Amino acid sequence: MFDRRLVEYFDWGLLGLTITLGSLGIVVLYSAIYAGVDDPFKALCGKQLIWFCIGLTVMVISFLVNYKELDQWGLLIYFFSLLLLVGVLFFGKYVAGSRRWLIVGPITIQPSEIVKITVIIVLSSYYSKHANIKGLTFKELVTPAILVFIPFLLVVRQPDLGTSLLIVLIAASITMFVKIERRTLIYIIGACTTTLPLVWWFFLKGYQKLRILTFLNPDRDPLGAGYHIIQSKIAIGSGMIIGKGFLKGTQNALSFLPEQHTDFILSVLAEEWGFAGTGLILLIYLLLIIWGLNIAHGCRDSFGTILSVGVTAMIFWQVFINVGMIMGLMPVVGVPLPLISYGGSSVVTVMIGIGILMNVSMRRFLVE
Repeated sequence: MFDRRLVEYFDWGLLGLTITLGSLGIVVLYSAIYAGVDDPFKALCGKQLIWFCIGLTVMVISFLVNYKELDQWGLLIYFFSLLLLVGVLFFGKYVAGSRRWLIVGPITIQPSEIVKITVIIVLSSYYSKHANIKGLTFKELVTPAILVFIPFLLVVRQPDLGTSLLIVLIAASITMFVKIERRTLIYIIGACTTTLPLVWWFFLKGYQKLRILTFLNPDRDPLGAGYHIIQSKIAIGSGMIIGKGFLKGTQNALSFLPEQHTDFILSVLAEEWGFAGTGLILLIYLLLIIWGLNIAHGCRDSFGTILSVGVTAMIFWQVFINVGMIMGLMPVVGVPLPLISYGGSSVVTVMIGIGILMNVSMRRFLVE
């Protein structure tokens, strides 16, 4: 029987923030590709609008089914996601030196995006049963470490440094939230510190090392690896307070700004809308993050709380890394701006996450 309280507790505020961001994303995307094609809307904006509508549909499905069902289906979702990642390594579409996409009929999906939600679900399920006041011991962290390491390794193999980094940061945020025993935390920090040189010499590829070195000194290769960051800084600085105006950004129009519709779309926005417009977008993200944490705070069961923290952490880290990246404060690792950057898989994944947040929010009145 349908519970009318689900309608009464429906989170209209979260829905409003989501639609606002998605709509602004379409507008900024139109501007980002305006100079390069005859009909920008038909080129990419139309596709992005379709993906946004698909995302809204998936979001509705995400909040209609009780989120507690995810606790029971978590491992099945996890293994299905791993199957998709393995499929990418063997049958994935090869683009620009990496295999990240699977072609399923008329659509192309990026399984590594979906894995972010999968990791949140499976860790929330585990920690809701094992978390305690004293904190998790090293033994209790072995299982979640394995659950995270397997998809991390498969994503790194594609290679996709940005998404693999996000998976680790999301997992770390959830783990720190549920609390780690102090002695165990010291051991983990020590182990991570000592293995960093090994990661640099044996795991990072040449272009990944170059990105980090360029981050430290973009002027060492201004026409090569440092080009993205330098042009992005020029675009941001030229926008000043109120920007040059919609469709009037010169860095974008003259094709100086690379990846302007995906990773560096915020640079286009900063040039045309200035500090005021960029600040407005970041304020909406801040409200979205606070909203997610408030949902976690109001939830009455541990699984829903950890789930909400995980989704909020996913959105936070994507915004944090993307903004840091376009400002030259972080290496260029290819992380899209949620609901703003072009990309169907990214939009749908974020919408699934927001649907889960709405799910927890709608059922906050329920008591076990």
